[in-house]
Parts: sequence; C-alpha cells; structure tokens
Amino acid sequence: MDLQGELNKAEGFKNLELLAKQVVEGFIAGMHKSPFHGFSAEFAEHKIYNRGESTRHIDWKLFAKTDKLYTKRYDDETNLRCHIIIDNSSSMHYPKMDNFSIDNLNKIGFSVLAAASLMHILKKQRDAVGLSIYSDSYDYYAPEKGSERHHQMLLNHLSDAVISKPLNKLTETYKYLHEIAEKIHRRSMIFVFTDMFQTAEDGTKLFEALRHLKYNKHEVILFHVFDKEKELLFDFDNKPKRFIDVETGDYVNLYADNIKESYNQAVVDYFNEIRLKCTQYKIKYVEANINENFNSILTTYMVERQKFA
Repeated sequence: MDLQGELNKAEGFKNLELLAKQVVEGFIAGMHKSPFHGFSAEFAEHKIYNRGESTRHIDWKLFAKTDKLYTKRYDDETNLRCHIIIDNSSSMHYPKMDNFSIDNLNKIGFSVLAAASLMHILKKQRDAVGLSIYSDSYDYYAPEKGSERHHQMLLNHLSDAVISKPLNKLTETYKYLHEIAEKIHRRSMIFVFTDMFQTAEDGTKLFEALRHLKYNKHEVILFHVFDKEKELLFDFDNKPKRFIDVETGDYVNLYADNIKESYNQAVVDYFNEIRLKCTQYKIKYVEANINENFNSILTTYMVERQKFA
C-alpha cells in the first residue's frame, strides 16, 4: 500500500490507525533480521516455539518470513500502564504544511504518528493507555484505559491535534506536566513528545516538572522532537529571510550563512544541556528527528519495557 497516498487522501490523519499499524509491522519485519530479534518476538506478541509444545498456535506466516518457529500468545496480559503527553503549541506545527506524507511530516505530525504506533503496540499487548495534549492550555486529558472504545477516542483526538492550526500558542510545558503528574496515581511508563522550546527561565521549571512526573516511581521517556536540517543545522539558502517566532510573533531579518556556525553551536550546547539534565534526573532522553523514521521511538519503547517491572 502507498503510505504517501493514504496520508494525502486523509487530509491529516483520518487513517491514523492504519498508518500506525503499517509503521509497526514494517518495524517488526526489520527487527526479525536484526540483533534485537529476541525483543521483537515479545513485541509482536509471539514467543519462540519449544520442541514438545503443541503446534496448534504456530504462526506459519511468520515462519515463512523468518524461517523460525513462533507461537502466538493469547493469555499473557501484561498490565502495563502508559501515559502519552504531546506538546501541541505553535512551534510543534513547524514546518507549516497542508499535505502530509510518511516522508513529509512536521513536528506535530511526527509526534502523533509515533504516539499512534506506540498505542498500536500497547493495544496488542492489552495495556492501558492515557493521553494528555497541551499548548497554552490543557487541551485534552484521558486516564489510562485499555478498551477499544477508549483507543478509538484517543486516535480521534490525536488526529484533531494534527489538523489544528494554533496561532501564537505559547508553551508552558512545566505547568501542564505538574498537572498531569497529579493525575497519574498508579506507576506508569510516561512518554513526552515536545520540541523543548522554552525560555531560559522556564528551563529550570521544566525539569522540576519532569522530576515531578517521576514521582511514584514512574518511568519517564522524553522524546525531543525537532527538525534536524532546519532547527539544528540551520540548512537554509543564503538569501535574505525573515525568521519568525511562531509562538510570539517576534522576527529577525538576516542571511542564514552569517549566523549558521554560531547558531549551530548554541543549539548543540542546548541539546547537550538537556541531555545532561535528563541523565541527572534519571529521565530517558531520546532525540526524535522528524527527517528520520520511527525506529528510535519503537526501539526505545521495547528496551525500556524490558526494564519496567
């Protein structure tokens, strides 16, 4: 199936569930050929067939692809609880686009499809999932549940986030992370998707809020979503341009080459500072470059799930 065609036809993410399923299935197929194939067996709700077991539940289609025997698992309910948090401020809608494709996503599109892919895995493993979306207000909250109706409701709200066009929506991530932390009472795995655009003053408050999320022994994974080509490498042609802050409306006119080197160093320093803080607070930090695929997101989930007990 042509994923690009499906996304364009969807005018956003009307087929988000289908796309998430295809992202996950493609990832699993790749994992069976990688050193992580042991993880992928659990990830795909299969276990290795042991000689002497009944052959009734062998997955012969998987055998044809991998030349290995796996049996389907039906009764292993894992009871994992996860909460997905998505920053939907104006900066997350960069770069501006009307037509999405699997290879052409802005930050919010990438975050939503990544979240839906995680939800697809969690649904297969009968785990409970909750969702929070925020911008300059707490836009949406749903507690952790595992029903099909709940799953569809979350997908609808994720789809709405992609097609929303927030103008001058400032990010007060720290404020809403504190509120979310107060709502999650049972130990959970928490995924945060944000571009980390904060003022210097807010940076300290942000990490205080992330520490609050770790209260009650939650595992927090921070997916730092960014456009590497534009936001890190500052890869623009050297024509005079006006760069506008989509959250404040402030702007500056300049030639990209005049500041490219100093800009890149400042951003690298900022990223390193974030990474260091996360290490200090025992928060898993993952770079999520929207120009790449979703493998780092899904691999992180698999590895962290193995540790979560």
